[in-house]
Amino acid sequence: MASRNLHGHVVQLLGQRIVSGKLQPGEVLPPEAVIAEEMAVSRTSLREAMKVLSSKGLVEARPKVGTRVRDARFWNQLDADVLAWRCSSMPTMDFVEKLSEMREIIEPAAAASAAHRRSAAQLKRMQVTLDAMEAAADPESWTSADLDFHEAILVATGNELLISLFSVIEGALNSYFTMSAHTASNFKYSLPQHRAVLHAIRDKEPEAARKAMLKVIADARASLSSKPQNEKAR
Repeated sequence: MASRNLHGHVVQLLGQRIVSGKLQPGEVLPPEAVIAEEMAVSRTSLREAMKVLSSKGLVEARPKVGTRVRDARFWNQLDADVLAWRCSSMPTMDFVEKLSEMREIIEPAAAASAAHRRSAAQLKRMQVTLDAMEAAADPESWTSADLDFHEAILVATGNELLISLFSVIEGALNSYFTMSAHTASNFKYSLPQHRAVLHAIRDKEPEAARKAMLKVIADARASLSSKPQNEKAR
């Protein structure tokens, strides 16, 4: 367990350095012994970490050359770690725009599909998550419930690919929702918009659900693009 924790720590540190640009494409990493000493890990832990980074497309080992950083076009961009590192290293508005665009492509269609296919149990889960949002006492608990709400909608599509996608984008959405919750003085300001999505899904009105989700996302973008005191809803 300790060994796994150590190599996981190395993966995080080196992965962040690569994705943030501190280590440039084509750059050869220092010798194994140097990195191991710098990070206070064994060479075994370091080798395990390099295998993980290689599987994510971030580095490659070449005979007589060593381990070097790969160009971004080779990265596994949908890997949960790589996506989280990219989002955390982006300028704030670049992050907001790219996440907003991704949400506009995925979530309105998912809401419409959920309105078609949701079961009574799935609708109840959405209601429970919305109730948790309403009861949230701080931005952290709000964000957690907000994530659960959007995951519940993806689950209600019955599409395994969309459901699996949530685990990939969860970290990015968590950052996005956290930023949004801390932008306005009242972190619950978007509750009515979320409620509109739920009501459309409850009433099995796909087009209304799609439009309501588009409104949620558009208002989030507007809120995060404006001054902190702006309270437009997500």
